[in-house]
Amino acid sequence: MATVTREQIGTLHDKLVVTLSKNDYYPAFEKGLKQYAQKANIPGFRKGMVPAGLVKKMYGQSIFTDEILRTVEKELNAYLTNEKLDIFAQPLPLEGDAAKLDVNNPADYTFNFEIGLKPALNIDLNKGTYTRYKIEVTETMINEEVDRLRTRFGKMTEPEAINNDENVLNVTFTETDEAGNAVEGGISKASNSLLVKYFTEAQRAVLQGKKVGDSLTVKLNDALEATSKEAVLGDLNLRHEDADKYFTIAITKVGLVEKAELNNEFFEAAYPGAGIEHEAGFRNRVLQDIDAYFAQQTTNQLHDQIFHNLVDHTTVEFPEAFLKRWLQVGGEKPKTAEEAEAEYPGFAKQLKWSIVSGQLINDNKIEVNQDELRAFAKQQMLGYMNVPMSGEDMPWLDDYINRMMSDRKYVENTYFQLQTDKLFRYVETQINPTEQPISVEAFTDMVKNHHH
Repeated sequence: MATVTREQIGTLHDKLVVTLSKNDYYPAFEKGLKQYAQKANIPGFRKGMVPAGLVKKMYGQSIFTDEILRTVEKELNAYLTNEKLDIFAQPLPLEGDAAKLDVNNPADYTFNFEIGLKPALNIDLNKGTYTRYKIEVTETMINEEVDRLRTRFGKMTEPEAINNDENVLNVTFTETDEAGNAVEGGISKASNSLLVKYFTEAQRAVLQGKKVGDSLTVKLNDALEATSKEAVLGDLNLRHEDADKYFTIAITKVGLVEKAELNNEFFEAAYPGAGIEHEAGFRNRVLQDIDAYFAQQTTNQLHDQIFHNLVDHTTVEFPEAFLKRWLQVGGEKPKTAEEAEAEYPGFAKQLKWSIVSGQLINDNKIEVNQDELRAFAKQQMLGYMNVPMSGEDMPWLDDYINRMMSDRKYVENTYFQLQTDKLFRYVETQINPTEQPISVEAFTDMVKNHHH
């Protein structure tokens, strides 16, 4: 009878020994041999009439090996299930009798495996300190957002010449020398749009009065504001070093957005169905939107604190030797011991969060149901299409969501995303953060300078 024994070989690191006697696998091997003989197509023999000895000679070793390994896998999985062992990855084979399998000399065999055991954790959610930041919405923020919306819903006009820093220019870029002579094989970009205000103050002065058909030769590094240079280079699909080259910019169109008037038509366009009738109500809605946006940003930052506190203040032991070996042999591409050693610290940090979050999810039964998955998919789809959520029936949308829900990878990724969000929101209810006001500039700098 097959047996499985277990012995500790390190911290959370055990060896499993699977021992098979001949009677554990040989009857199944003989049955498999007969079944193969009945199906085999061998020239010179009718199907089902191939002599068992010939089948054994031709295919016996392969069938023999497969049956033994199948039996080992069955016994190993049954043991892991019965013992309720919570392990990392799949058991890794160690040196054993696999190389000695011989169909002509069936015998008792032993197979050795190593496993890494997941640790039991004591998670204290209140270790460490937490701060919930509150960003005050200022009149300046409201004014800037109102101005942005008025521009977004404004009317595009085509003035005869550039007369405003807000003018939108359609231009072509041609790489030239300093004198404006085209460089053979140089860069050429057609029909790009950019605002006059992206240029330096000196260059903006030069642009004033320019019309369609006019052109000027500039070095981008000197002509563009530092704050907008990278964005312009990105829009033009240019490299950072291209900014030191000269380009002739030819103006093909001059535009200017006439900002929308603060009236009911504009209020309805900006917030359909909201029933806003006055500027005060419009500004209040803008305030609410800005406040909601910053609330989400500060919540994300609080979640980041939760992540770091849980990782930093929860002691987790790992079967380091097992995991380093798994890094070497467990992936699609084998790694050297040196590569696994270098990769291990980052891998262990990610694994620590996975263990901590997994235990919290299991202990608190944090799950996501089908309705939540569908609601998220619907909201995501409407967001992509910039269509407001409504109570109207949209059969086309339901059909699309059904296709999304049949995509296993999408469902798995969405489930993980929603479950992780639920976990953080659960932890929020278990901690007592200190409230602290902060300016948007200070908050932005803090987030920007934060490093995991």
